[in-house]
Amino acid sequence: MRRHHVAGIGIGPFNLSLAALAAPVDGLDAVFFDARPEFRWHPGLLVEGASLQVPFLADLVTLVDPTNPLSFLNYLRDRGRLLPFYFAERFHLPRAEYDDYGRWAAARLPSCRFGHEVTGVRWDAAEAAFELTVAGTEPVLADAVVLGVGSVPAVPEPLRDLVSDPDTLALHSADYLTHRAALVAAESVTVVGSGQSGAEVVLDLLRARSTVDGLRWLARTPAFAPMEYSKLGLEQFTPDYTTYFHGLPSAVRDRLLPTQWQLYKGIDAETIAAIHDELYRRSIGGGWPAAVLSPGVEVVSASTVDGQVDLGLRHAQQGRNGTVRTAAVVAATGYTETPTGPLLAGLGDAVHRDDRGRLVVGADHRVALDVPGPLFVQNAERHTHGPGAPDLGLGAWRAAVILNAVCGKTVHELPDRTAFTTFGLEDK
Repeated sequence: MRRHHVAGIGIGPFNLSLAALAAPVDGLDAVFFDARPEFRWHPGLLVEGASLQVPFLADLVTLVDPTNPLSFLNYLRDRGRLLPFYFAERFHLPRAEYDDYGRWAAARLPSCRFGHEVTGVRWDAAEAAFELTVAGTEPVLADAVVLGVGSVPAVPEPLRDLVSDPDTLALHSADYLTHRAALVAAESVTVVGSGQSGAEVVLDLLRARSTVDGLRWLARTPAFAPMEYSKLGLEQFTPDYTTYFHGLPSAVRDRLLPTQWQLYKGIDAETIAAIHDELYRRSIGGGWPAAVLSPGVEVVSASTVDGQVDLGLRHAQQGRNGTVRTAAVVAATGYTETPTGPLLAGLGDAVHRDDRGRLVVGADHRVALDVPGPLFVQNAERHTHGPGAPDLGLGAWRAAVILNAVCGKTVHELPDRTAFTTFGLEDK
């Protein structure tokens, strides 16, 4: 079996960042596997005009190594678009451009093996290495493994049967573009979810439908609220805050995360403004546009009746229940971490989990294991590292931390301080 120093499972932005930062390291043998045929980044939500919520500097490498040839600026240079980008004065990229940048970078990394699904990981004591089972080819050995298996669409229990019914026009927003034509033509559409994805779907439908009659937007949050984007507020996406969060007791972290929803579940202020502008445009000439925007509302049940969908609703503040009928439903209800249990089943009880079955993850993103080899995770540790775990802005930093640990030396110098804010009380 071929042996590597490190093997990555999954090639999303975070393991792609690790691959890019690892490529220049002399003597390091790294390999990365993904079941998909190519890099794609949320292809069902590449809505025209939609932008990233982080600056272009949050690419694969720049915030750790701006000289790396796989930076976004070098991508622009290679594409012959550096001057147009300069004149565009854009700090936030179109989503479609980030998707193209990821494919450009992946194509330049021989360590990335698409079309290769890893189905299991076990510890080979005789080889003192992890053995990865790879579908359709020979197993491989690795001294260290990095899980970057990403997230999967989260659908609330009341909507699951609806979304899984092929005869009903009900879907998660991850599949929006696949069904966009049908949604634009539908007599009525209800979008559930108050985050960025829900807002982008609502805005696109407002612009594309000949009438907004029958368009409804429901959210459990008390308001359609903007994402926290103040300069000091954003310091909660720094390594300093991640270290602070990781040092809190587990029970405190679990109580704190839901209160931070505006850090990662809010809406970009420009998108909110665009929705208001579109509704205002529809009001020219008199009369209110018939779209209904209702925050504070939870979907508690769903059923199909004569080809339509009846949604049972609950308004928490009013304490009232109600029902709406709609022809189509888009569940813009976010994502959850991909379950790692099946993949890590071969490690059995060697994997440490907390009382809620979640991985126990150290400050350096290493999973607690009863085997000598290191197993790291990327974007599967929000419960231990806080709201920055899925944020693209921390991707390069986390990859550098993991790379330094894998190599057993400082490959990338990382600053001791990254925020003006002091989180917690300092020891005197």
